[in-house]
Amino acid sequence: MRYYVNDSCIGCGLCAGTCPEVFSMTDENTAKAITDDVPEECLDSAAEARDGCPAGAIEEA
Repeated sequence: MRYYVNDSCIGCGLCAGTCPEVFSMTDENTAKAITDDVPEECLDSAAEARDGCPAGAIEEA
């Protein structure tokens, strides 16, 4: 499974704080997701980050 962050990102950092193995913040203060498949041990925290995103900016790729 892979995730991507769409243009709705408001840069709150919740995803990077919840699952830093998958999400990080860019210099433009928006989130981005790793381009590889989410590691098995991170699936739950990545889904928690997606579900907790206040802007609904995280989608499954």
